[in-house]
Amino acid sequence: MAFNINSFVSAGGLIPGGFTGLALLIREVALLSGGIRLPFSLILYILNAVPAIICFRSIGRNFTLYSCLMVLVSGFLTDWIPGAEIGGVNVAAAVIEFLRPHDILLSSVFGGLLNAVSISLCLYADATSGGTDFIAILIAEKYRKDAWNYIFAGNCVILAVAAWLYSLDRALYSIIFQFTTTITLSLLYRGYQQRTLLIITGKPDEIYTLIREKTNHAATLFKGVGSYEKVERVLLYSVVAANEVSGLMTAIKQADEKAFVNVLKTEQLNGRFYHRRRD
Repeated sequence: MAFNINSFVSAGGLIPGGFTGLALLIREVALLSGGIRLPFSLILYILNAVPAIICFRSIGRNFTLYSCLMVLVSGFLTDWIPGAEIGGVNVAAAVIEFLRPHDILLSSVFGGLLNAVSISLCLYADATSGGTDFIAILIAEKYRKDAWNYIFAGNCVILAVAAWLYSLDRALYSIIFQFTTTITLSLLYRGYQQRTLLIITGKPDEIYTLIREKTNHAATLFKGVGSYEKVERVLLYSVVAANEVSGLMTAIKQADEKAFVNVLKTEQLNGRFYHRRRD
């Protein structure tokens, strides 16, 4: 993430959105208006303080501490990388020089992809990159809703301010950056999405045991009659997290090769739904 800020983001003059973009915006305004050179890390730490405290109380200790570690390290590296060299070459500066003669669209798209990879790595480690991600996780945990699109809308407000202060082109390319991040992240990480499983099987007890052991979710059993063979069939209905489907499908196939499974995308879910605590 720190390398991305010092290469693709810097080369394109982009405002990434979220607290990272807000920190970059504050730093740039302070430099242009008052000649004050504020450390990026200091601004980032101050902005993340309140959301971190709320998440510590509402979500969990370990999750928040790992997220704070991510914020501390990424903030430090963002300030350190511009002066760092590998084999006598400043890699970030070399990337910037390579990208500047080209279309800013390259920086927007590939920077957005790298940003999404960075955030998804944090999420898979049961942490987050801080800032608006704290807010997104909080909404997802409390209301079981995918909040990334709402965060994207909030980022557009930050970009509107950037457009007013600087130029419309800079803001529009930044929106492409953030849109790429949002779409890629929704593909890479599905921990807050649900899938409905409709399983017709001759081994309902074994399949239910698999669902229970692998996902800690329950299932409802329905009995019916197959219209073609006119024999009794059993249907198991269960809702699991999207990232649990792949492993569960493999286990079901091994337990019952003749099982018929229909996986549906769950748009909205009300009622009790188990989700693992982050502590």
